[in-house]
Amino acid sequence: MSLHVIVGAGPVGSATARLLASRGEEVHLLSRGGGGPAIEGVRLIATDATDAAALARHAEGAVALYSCGGPAYHRWATDWPPLGAALLRAAEVSGVPLVTTGNLYAYGAVDGPITEQLPMRPNSVKGEVRAKLWADALAAHEAGRLRTAEVRGSDYLGAGALSSFTALVLPKVLAGKRASAPADLDAPHSWTHVGDVARTLVAVAADERAWGRPWHVPTAPAVSVRRLAGRAAELAGAPAARVAVMPGFVLRLGGLFNPLAREMVEVTYQLRRPFVLDSSAATAAFGIEPTPTDDALRETIDGLRELAAAR
Repeated sequence: MSLHVIVGAGPVGSATARLLASRGEEVHLLSRGGGGPAIEGVRLIATDATDAAALARHAEGAVALYSCGGPAYHRWATDWPPLGAALLRAAEVSGVPLVTTGNLYAYGAVDGPITEQLPMRPNSVKGEVRAKLWADALAAHEAGRLRTAEVRGSDYLGAGALSSFTALVLPKVLAGKRASAPADLDAPHSWTHVGDVARTLVAVAADERAWGRPWHVPTAPAVSVRRLAGRAAELAGAPAARVAVMPGFVLRLGGLFNPLAREMVEVTYQLRRPFVLDSSAATAAFGIEPTPTDDALRETIDGLRELAAAR
């Protein structure tokens, strides 16, 4: 039994903890409040992840340190830099590889499939934050100060997943109501299953040949918002999905009252054009096949219904 230390008890951190525990590994799941799912073999620990010394103590002797959390969406610009610096320092002091959960924001607007070889050309504040985090991590890796890699996925599906689709569209579809999204409803879009993020994180952590570069999470073929909503309705036994385009001013108006809506404005370019992830490299390297979209949708639907029933 080996120790694995995970920072962040959200959907990805919880999925990673569950996967490792199912393999008989010892898992410490760190979060500010010490909460998280009750999983046999997983110890929940309250820790301030911006405290590099504390992180290093927790990581000592571990197989890997997994970064699976992050600040509130509207606080990325202020809160990610100190958190990212603490994670790097903890990896350096402890000598434990750091495997980070990333996303696609740092690429900016891309024509064609999004591959790991594309340059970082962010066109948003949040993209600039992600690009800087990776640049700092890669520089430290290349300088020999630590070992690291980044695992990047697109918008999430799965239990507890939060994305434009799960927040704006799916709840309305399940309720038989008309939904709207700030999107080209027929543009192909990649949706990544949180369980596949976990599998990729664990595979990268276990293979030192994978360190020092980004990896895209194996992701099912792209599906438009309209098709995804329609299939969700079918799987849930709900009325046929009705989805309309949300005018830009509606999201901006909502941003006056809702910080999440306000922060979404600068990244809607991802929904208004084809946004297709090429994840073939990770499938070839690790043999990970993506979870079928229907299975990911069922899990997402079940999670939303369980959450609604608990309220």
